[in-house]
Amino acid sequence: MGVIALDCDNLFSTWRSQARMLLSHGVDPSQVTWSQGPVADLLAEAVALPEVQGPFRASIPAALLGQLEQASRYHGEQRWNFLYEVLWRVAHGDRTAMLAGDRLGSELHRRIKQVSREAHHLHAFLRFVPLPESLVGPLQLDLVAFHEPAHDILQSASGHFADRLGRLRWLIATPRDGIRFDGQAFDYQRQCPALWQQWARNADDPGAELWRTYYRHTFNPARLNPDALRLHMPGRFWRHLPEGMLIPQLEGLARQGKQRDGQAQEVAAQGGKTISAMKRGVLAAKPPAQ
Repeated sequence: MGVIALDCDNLFSTWRSQARMLLSHGVDPSQVTWSQGPVADLLAEAVALPEVQGPFRASIPAALLGQLEQASRYHGEQRWNFLYEVLWRVAHGDRTAMLAGDRLGSELHRRIKQVSREAHHLHAFLRFVPLPESLVGPLQLDLVAFHEPAHDILQSASGHFADRLGRLRWLIATPRDGIRFDGQAFDYQRQCPALWQQWARNADDPGAELWRTYYRHTFNPARLNPDALRLHMPGRFWRHLPEGMLIPQLEGLARQGKQRDGQAQEVAAQGGKTISAMKRGVLAAKPPAQ
């Protein structure tokens, strides 16, 4: 007998209903698989789920459902199969699968942490671009942004911007989904409309050059730690940040010796004068006391 093949359309609510039915009929995790794309499991069988609940009744902690929902936003291998394996063990009395010290629990908490970290990246590295007056009216938008999250965090993490930006109307587009806020309500699209992506990708940021100038002048090569930089600001975000194009150049200057003097290029070009020398010059220029 093959493996039961299911498709939840990458929706937690659909997966939850399917998993509940499977549990009630005692379907072991080894007997079921969820499709994650166009390539189906060749050993799986397209079997319809029963229409009525089976005899098994499980008591599931509310905390586990919250953990499973968070982990469901993680993009990775065996995304839905993994969640069912955790659910199966807890439903059969083994709650250690919820704990970080367990094999499954450790992976569950790792995925939750990665999802949380990706939400932080959205808040930290998203750059809204203000639209020109000629477009604000027709598009009914004030700000647009493009972002490439690694996990499905856009819908759950975007409320942050509504709190911060008040009644401003904005749009965030990603390669997969998109969300629009009209100042009062959200419009979330699982498949980002092509027009939304076009608006977000092609928006011209009028303040980009000013921001790059500020970033260049405040860059301190003496404190540069490339590994820490990439840990806190992964390179995949650089191309969507105004200062992203400067980072490799500034890193190069640091490697060429700027770390020794701790000065940005514009500061180091001030004729070689030290602060002490400049102070002496100011004091020498003062008139003698009467």
